[in-house]
Amino acid sequence: MQKSPSASSLGPGGLDLAQAFFKPIQNCDPPSSTKRHNKISVIGVGNVGMAIAQTILTQDLADELALVDAKSDKLRGEMLDLQHAAAFLPRTKINASVDYSVTAGSDLCIVTAGARQNPGESRLNLLQRNVALFSNIIPPLAKYSPDSILLIVSNPVDVLTYVSWKLSGFPSNRVIGSGTNLDSSRFRFLIADHLDVNAQDVQAFIVGEHGDSSVALWSSISIGGVPVLSFLKNQQIAYEKQTLENIHKAVVESAYEVISLKGYTSWAIGYSVANLARSLLRDQRKIHPVSVLAKGFYGIDGGEVFLSLPAQLGRGGVLGVTNIHLTDEEVQRLRKSAETILEFQSQLGL
Repeated sequence: MQKSPSASSLGPGGLDLAQAFFKPIQNCDPPSSTKRHNKISVIGVGNVGMAIAQTILTQDLADELALVDAKSDKLRGEMLDLQHAAAFLPRTKINASVDYSVTAGSDLCIVTAGARQNPGESRLNLLQRNVALFSNIIPPLAKYSPDSILLIVSNPVDVLTYVSWKLSGFPSNRVIGSGTNLDSSRFRFLIADHLDVNAQDVQAFIVGEHGDSSVALWSSISIGGVPVLSFLKNQQIAYEKQTLENIHKAVVESAYEVISLKGYTSWAIGYSVANLARSLLRDQRKIHPVSVLAKGFYGIDGGEVFLSLPAQLGRGGVLGVTNIHLTDEEVQRLRKSAETILEFQSQLGL
């Protein structure tokens, strides 16, 4: 795919005009830049991919953004639409192509592409089609950006993160799924709404599968640094477990509600993934519940499975998994979630 016209391609005199416009300073070497050049590639320019790309641009997270999609006309249209906003955005070079070579040298590759479920199609058949699709996506990304971090957003995210790890040959710390980062944001919002506090003051995690078997870590919830369940116990305030379960159920169902109302989710996942990109590329070492290789953590020993755990993210990808205290019930639910993913994963024959 061709790029949009540059000054040097607008006809005779284009480059001369640029040279005449700026008078060079004699005997002056350009300053050495201490700022790292960040390149992000987004694979798939559907609603989710473009929400992520737009959020990355507005938050000034990349010096260069590459877009890849199989639909050349839509891809070029999305690229031009973003380029035309250049006067309102931090300076970012934006390219797009159906050829994966455009992603070369990426620091972060974000995969949102995926097949949609057909009416009456089984979840397994859908997953098998997505595995076939990923076999054409992941190897070229690994080839052109062998030192990049892969961030998988496509669903079912846990299994496709495992598939991406196998196809890429990357170490597991550089293959991450968006996992329950957004689920945890929804969780924090609902708790904050219930208690009438600011969601940013709520610390709470959803872990496990990004799906129906996810686990709400009630024992680790804190408001402004105060552990909620311990506070209630110390104050001899009874809490209704059913209320907590209803909040978790609302988290699980919230994506389905958005999809039923507007047809898809986009903005929240856009902000969630940009949030992860910031932690990774700026080496912020923040804790995020993301899909990582979970074998060996919290007694998960059944096999190689990716699911969400609170992980510290930085420039090297996953720097470690947080050893937070879980109740016996939470540990059992987490292991059950791992078994659910492994059972489904085993049907792929990988």
